[in-house]
Amino acid sequence: MNELISLDQQLLLFLNGLGNSTFDPFWLLVTGKWFWIPFYVILLYLVVKAVPRKKLLFVLIFIAIGITISDQLAGVFKYGIARLRPCHNELLMEKMRLVTCGGQFGFYSSHASNSFFLVSFLSILMGKKYKILPYILLFWAVLVSYSRIYLGVHFPLDIAFGAAVGFLLGGVLANLTKKVVNKK
Repeated sequence: MNELISLDQQLLLFLNGLGNSTFDPFWLLVTGKWFWIPFYVILLYLVVKAVPRKKLLFVLIFIAIGITISDQLAGVFKYGIARLRPCHNELLMEKMRLVTCGGQFGFYSSHASNSFFLVSFLSILMGKKYKILPYILLFWAVLVSYSRIYLGVHFPLDIAFGAAVGFLLGGVLANLTKKVVNKK
């Protein structure tokens, strides 16, 4: 386990060290929730366009439930595991680029979990209708997730675990949504 943690720290220092103060404002925007509102509006428009009206409310409810579970479960893990964020780790603070910092604990990333939830959920429900959508969503989720490492608020394993949880949760809820919607 110590070797895995050491590799995680080394990978963080490498990826975080690729940064440059010129690009910091861009990555702060990418990690911000408000910056993505136009993107979310477009996604909502695509959902409304793709899903029949009688089934739309159920799909939107499942999206809300999924994001809530994804986000809150990450909070449970953060305080249950209590792994310090890189920006709170005194041994790493001197070696890394610190752009911003979050709460004390960081395992696992709710940004990664929430974004990969949407990748999985929307790709399963609408990927056949909008063939490029899964690729756009994946690019967006990777961009948001990397921003967390760039800024120094998450370790790569925080991101990988969060992405896996979000992706699995999205798959489960998308398939459950299909079952519920097809019965209606």
